[in-house]
Amino acid sequence: MKSHKVLVIGSNSFSGSHFVAGALEAGHPVCGVSRSPEPEAAFLPYRWPHYANGDPLASQDNFFHHVIDLNKDLSRLIEIIDVFKPTLIINFAAQGMVAESWANPTHWYRTNLLSQVAFHDELRKKAFVQKYVHFTTPEVYGSTNGEWITENNQFSPSTPYAVSRAACDLHLLSFQKAYDFPVVFTRAANVYGPGQQLYRIIPRTMLSTLTGKPMQLHGGGYSERSFIHISDVVSATLQIAYSGEPGTTWHLSTRTAISIRELVKMICSLAGVTFDSLVEIAPDRLGKDQSYLLDSSAIRKCFGWSDLVELDQGLKETMNWIDEHLEIFKSMPWAYQHKK
Repeated sequence: MKSHKVLVIGSNSFSGSHFVAGALEAGHPVCGVSRSPEPEAAFLPYRWPHYANGDPLASQDNFFHHVIDLNKDLSRLIEIIDVFKPTLIINFAAQGMVAESWANPTHWYRTNLLSQVAFHDELRKKAFVQKYVHFTTPEVYGSTNGEWITENNQFSPSTPYAVSRAACDLHLLSFQKAYDFPVVFTRAANVYGPGQQLYRIIPRTMLSTLTGKPMQLHGGGYSERSFIHISDVVSATLQIAYSGEPGTTWHLSTRTAISIRELVKMICSLAGVTFDSLVEIAPDRLGKDQSYLLDSSAIRKCFGWSDLVELDQGLKETMNWIDEHLEIFKSMPWAYQHKK
């Protein structure tokens, strides 16, 4: 595989930081862009000791990081792109957190749609960009109601977050048709693994089991999800960046689903604590979808990809990461901190 210059937008995010590590391991020079400085190294896989030599994947020669807020610093980002001239761009940047999008919907539309449109309108003029991978979300479909859906399923978003992402996807499709903009979409199931933000369900549950602090389970945890390990997502995303045809969409998912309640019970069992001693049942969140089940047959058939990490194995790996950094994590906020 030839070397590409790779630009990763949202490189501080969970998926973005793991993709940076994967791209560096594949031999590509990487430029990372995020609106915040790099966080604690525990959340940056490319800063972790790697293989026998113990050196991190990132060095001064192969990784460059820039603090850029897409809402405010577009001209600076374009300047960096013109100098670096990436052939592959992977965009993980988005205002996340479904529940909070109801409280500040304008923030979500600004970051996930308006600023993205302005960025894409500049990016479409850059002939050196061979592929633009937009890491989007299954929430654009709304609840799949227990059905495993394919990539051509109709959009039916049910929250401001989901609407903002669906609108951006449609905008990008229009650019692909009008300008031959080389966009490819990925929609991943619930991604997890070491390095994930502490407010997400898996690390948050693990922190509670290790500290004895109770946790809330919205709606009793009966909604259903498919959880995919981040390493499987990175391998799929790299393959799509290399070979995905512009205008196509790819689902990244396992073929099994589990309720959030049963997931929490698995973690409790792993930690040796009881579910009832840890969990407090809370009202369900506004607009919460019952299930996101993605049929990933297309990427399996076209690229020979498959998910390799079973859920129990991935949970043990994530628990080891939590346990290794527990003293650091105890002093950090475990709830989502909104940034305007």
